[in-house]
Amino acid sequence: MISSLLYVVLAIFGLSILIFFHELGHYFMARRVGMRVETFAIGFGKPIYSWIRDGVKWQIGWLLFGGYVKIAGQETDDSKNPYEIEDGFFGKSPWDRIKVAVMGPLVNIVLAFLIFTGIWVSGGREKNFAEFTHKIGWVDPHSELYAAGIRPGDEILSYNHTAYQSMKDHMYVPMTNAGDIEVRGNKVDYVTSHKEPFHYKIKAYPHPNALEKGIKTTGILNPANYIIYDRLQSQENPLPEGSPMKGSGIQYGDRIVWVDGEIINSSHQLSHLLNDERVLLTIYRNGNRMLMRVPRVQMEELKLDPQFKEELTDWQYEAGLNQVKLQKLYVLPYNLTNDGVVENEVKFIDKDKENEIFPDHPFAANESRLLPKDKIIAIDGTPVKTSYALLANLQQRKINMIVQRNPELDKKLSWQEGDAQYDAEINWNDMSAIASTIGTGHLIQIAGAYALLSPVTPKTRMDFELTPEKQAWLNAELIEQKKAIEAIEDPEKRTHALALLNTQEKQLLLGLPGIQDRKVNYNPSPVVQFKTVFAEIWNTLTALVTGSLSPKWMSGPIGIVQVVHDNWAIGIKEALFWLGAISLNLGVLNLLPIPVLDGGTILLSFFEMISGKRIHPKTLEKVILPFAILLIIFFVFLTYQDLSRIFGGFLHR
Repeated sequence: MISSLLYVVLAIFGLSILIFFHELGHYFMARRVGMRVETFAIGFGKPIYSWIRDGVKWQIGWLLFGGYVKIAGQETDDSKNPYEIEDGFFGKSPWDRIKVAVMGPLVNIVLAFLIFTGIWVSGGREKNFAEFTHKIGWVDPHSELYAAGIRPGDEILSYNHTAYQSMKDHMYVPMTNAGDIEVRGNKVDYVTSHKEPFHYKIKAYPHPNALEKGIKTTGILNPANYIIYDRLQSQENPLPEGSPMKGSGIQYGDRIVWVDGEIINSSHQLSHLLNDERVLLTIYRNGNRMLMRVPRVQMEELKLDPQFKEELTDWQYEAGLNQVKLQKLYVLPYNLTNDGVVENEVKFIDKDKENEIFPDHPFAANESRLLPKDKIIAIDGTPVKTSYALLANLQQRKINMIVQRNPELDKKLSWQEGDAQYDAEINWNDMSAIASTIGTGHLIQIAGAYALLSPVTPKTRMDFELTPEKQAWLNAELIEQKKAIEAIEDPEKRTHALALLNTQEKQLLLGLPGIQDRKVNYNPSPVVQFKTVFAEIWNTLTALVTGSLSPKWMSGPIGIVQVVHDNWAIGIKEALFWLGAISLNLGVLNLLPIPVLDGGTILLSFFEMISGKRIHPKTLEKVILPFAILLIIFFVFLTYQDLSRIFGGFLHR
């Protein structure tokens, strides 16, 4: 609590420094061209502290977000013509006024570049591999990209002919583009190391996991990340009580790289494999042994012929499953012989369920349908010789995992080398040497840097062995979350939130605490950082003007403070970067040709220079006042959106 309050103070202080330098730019140039500065204020409202120096009143207002320099003659007075005040703002030439107006934003722009330079000179920032990798971690199964064959592990190279920069692009591009989005990248085969270029035009669509309306995606929901179990900041990180991973053989420093036949590219992909109700079968097909991921379904979902149903009743008895209702038993959607040979597929009662189980676009090749004469010899790594033994093992899933034990994983890489190293660390030959023996009598458990863990049975969060106090806390948290969801007025949003909560409750977990990504050193040149941030500002402004981005997604004063606060908690370099980005935003936005902003002053001064006509003070006031009111309304709107996001996020944690 105290540290969080400290970060808030540091955030406000940092933003005040940016405003101070902005106003100092105006102050310096005003004095240089001979204007009389009356007040230099940081913050608005009644001063909490003030002093006089060199004839200027310096003050700090109670509302620290903002500031101003008051120059003689800027405020209209019926008794005086501001153009007649020689040392006033309008008493100087239009060119002098332009110089004063430009200097504030210019100082912010230069300050941003200096901050980026300081970060670069100091060696850059430590970031997670996921933030800058081109590798895809998860693709929405209902997206155009998924239908086109894009899968985790493939690469994104560019959006709309602009080179991919960071994970922000996955959200930023669909949020700021109303038309078609061109996606270029590579499909990657980790078995052969072959990369096949792809190029698709797609449309953005509502993000499937977003509660707020208006959030869009291309279908790429997550970048790739390492899944490493290790100590936390050199402190012990024991497995929790009841963790399925206890007894699996996992060690500190292990990276999960393979689960049930699939190379793992992200935490989201791992969660999918844990929760998709498929089992890992070892089968013989035409004399070849292979691994297949096959759906298990409850018997009540299938149209079974009486003869096979009778056989299942016998298998139930032999498997010792009489305590379970026959209709609730998990089975494979295939007719089998007594020794586990596939005869044919079984039809589903519900056609939609069948389409869900056997989609048009399977996730991977090992999820294709079984064929007649396929012989099942093992399930989830456990050898079986009979169909009743298969039935017994079908009732509880077990997950097979291969981990990589590479002492080099804790070595920090340059972000530019990250993807190449990621590819180099995938040794399919060694993984295959282990995987090909699963479900056989001659199991290989170690090959090269890879090790096979003992099979584990994932659990839901509520199934963990918790103390009564922790159990009561979890129950109370669940009740509070449901109350918060029930309070949502929008019925569509409420239904979606409830569905996400129900999914979360039933989600199967491994019980691995503190999963970590690999660290990379991110240190582009200050010019690259400057250009990247400037491009984001420009694209955002363009999207706002064209209407492809709603202004509600912009951050107001509270949102900006929160961003800086959160990054102070990460580290000083992270906070400095965001202060640099905000400084550049202040500089660029203040140059927009809108009255009340510095850009408006520049535009009006240019008009006077070109036309040779002075704008009457009252006319100037009438031009500025509506924009000032609109600006205040806009800030109130952004503040409301900031508070909605903060408290909305708090309620749905």
